[in-house]
Amino acid sequence: MSGSVIVIGAGLAGLSAGVYSRLNGYDSLIVEHHSQPGGVAAWWTRKDYLFDGGIHFLMGHRPGQPTYELYEELGIFPGVRVVDMHAYAEYVDEASGRSVVVGSDIERLADDLTGSLGAGVSPAASGRSRAGVHGDRAVVARLVEEARSLRGVGFAAAGMERPPELSRFYHTARDLWDMRGLLRHMHGSMGRPVAEFAAGIEDPWVRWVVRNLFMPDVPVWFVTMLLAMLADGQLGLLKDGCRSFVGAIERRYLDLGGEVVYGATGEEILVEHDRAVGVRLTDGTEHRADAVISAADGRSTIFDMLRGRYVNDGIVRRYRDWRLFEPYVMVSFGVRRTFPGEPPLSAYRLEHPLSVGDRTVEGIMMRRFDYGDVFAPSGRAVIQVEFESDFEHWARLRRDRAAYKAEKQRVSEAVLDRLERHYPGLGALVDVVDVATPYTTWRYTRNERGAFEGWMPVPEVMTRTLERTLPGLDGFFMAGQWVMPGGGVPPVLFSGRHAVQLMCSRDGRTFRRS
Repeated sequence: MSGSVIVIGAGLAGLSAGVYSRLNGYDSLIVEHHSQPGGVAAWWTRKDYLFDGGIHFLMGHRPGQPTYELYEELGIFPGVRVVDMHAYAEYVDEASGRSVVVGSDIERLADDLTGSLGAGVSPAASGRSRAGVHGDRAVVARLVEEARSLRGVGFAAAGMERPPELSRFYHTARDLWDMRGLLRHMHGSMGRPVAEFAAGIEDPWVRWVVRNLFMPDVPVWFVTMLLAMLADGQLGLLKDGCRSFVGAIERRYLDLGGEVVYGATGEEILVEHDRAVGVRLTDGTEHRADAVISAADGRSTIFDMLRGRYVNDGIVRRYRDWRLFEPYVMVSFGVRRTFPGEPPLSAYRLEHPLSVGDRTVEGIMMRRFDYGDVFAPSGRAVIQVEFESDFEHWARLRRDRAAYKAEKQRVSEAVLDRLERHYPGLGALVDVVDVATPYTTWRYTRNERGAFEGWMPVPEVMTRTLERTLPGLDGFFMAGQWVMPGGGVPPVLFSGRHAVQLMCSRDGRTFRRS
């Protein structure tokens, strides 16, 4: 049994599609714009340091979970090393000196968060009412109770066993039953954005902590789900970074006989009689196949490579109206020191905000890569500061290479100045500095405006199901974050599997997972 497919993009979704296409007997070719696989799950080296700009944590890495089976099928496990997350993040208010660590002990989390309300200051002295303090504690207690009630619920792969085009009534009924532990939390106050939920907290610092447990715009239930997974030991850190994770899938694909071409940018999806038959690259090279899977940027795929010919009103509205993930600036430092006992992430509420373009940056996140031995030589470490920034600011600067370089240097110096407050003398210990901007993300991934996870996971988007096909076009399938609202590692890996499930269904084949 033969048949062929071309996959556009060697990110996580494209590699997944490649593996499953080979497992199901298809000749497979992946064409990738960048010189390495991974997409936004990116890594790069500077001198003796490995900088990792991709996967912050991995969901469902323990045996017995549907996601673990997915990871096994893709060649990720058992070889890739994962460290359990016992601490999620430290939150620090520079102005007041208050801090809290969000860890896997939910009961301690409840005590720490509620204990920090008005800590050391009487309600009268702080200008807050006793009723306000009690009200704040009630809101925080509700959040923690919701997380506690979600413990033991398996939802990392909920509803992702098959694409919507192949879902029947009995599949939906079973999915709803499997998700029953989560569904009741997805409505009412838990279905609101975290920012709206946190608005009921009077204490400005605790309100900031709750808003930034993930992203302010996500629904509350998503944050409580993360806290429950943290408590259950279902969140982990990649001990060897994105490079080992992505490399394991690529190796699985190549071992199965798949082919990949790097430095190959798709320009047009070839269509004959409303059927996708191949891809033309920007250098004029054409590759032909029986089917095409695009795991590339959604807008580029639909409106550029397909010239906008296969859309409906829903697709047009989505790409016109839906918000994207805000792009990040990532400032990475290789330093001659380590950070023993500190959590992998700190969020700082800055006393002196940064100014970048037209945006005021009031908070930054700092990742510490102390949990693996591949990131830096012994006795040294990588730290990385991230914050949201406007794509247009960096794209405009990029037209003047000198101005772009100068702005990157200014930002890196400003970031290091803020870190000196927490680690005096850090600047003298810096071996190497690297700044990746939203333009950098676009340059290497072609993701629209440098977005690193597609659609912003606001409540109304998180519950939407998007088809993996386009109206009126045969032999074509989509995979990746643009068809999986909210993005994330398990969803995009499942989306690659979905594309091949649809291909097998079209061709009358029984889909195989091994």
